[in-house]
Amino acid sequence: MKELRIEATLENLDNVLAFVDAGLEEQDCPIKVQMQLDVAVEELYVNISHYAYAPDTGQAVIEFDYNEDTGIVKITFKDSGTPFDPTAKADPDTTLSAAERQIGGLGIYMAKKSTDEMSYEYKDNMNILSIFKKLQK
Repeated sequence: MKELRIEATLENLDNVLAFVDAGLEEQDCPIKVQMQLDVAVEELYVNISHYAYAPDTGQAVIEFDYNEDTGIVKITFKDSGTPFDPTAKADPDTTLSAAERQIGGLGIYMAKKSTDEMSYEYKDNMNILSIFKKLQK
């Protein structure tokens, strides 16, 4: 497992994506899967940087783990900001027009749709959100 500890600011998004992409490239991840994971990583990290510590900032930890036996990558986001479980948020009604839809929530929905699984727990005063994706080589 590899780990990146970083100040949870929007300015560090490129560093987070570079960290994840480096791990994916080591596994010869198909570009389509990498793009799907990049969407999820961006949406989830941006939420941490905008809301976890607002109006202040704090640390985020991103962990990258690849299981060679299953071919599944696990990317975990940890922060000690305000507790928030994105898996409990109802998916937006995408059958409604943009004008009819409630503001917010589309990013989490996109992250869910870009991954195979998403899990959340609040433990030891930390938000721990993991996303999983099978790398089909």
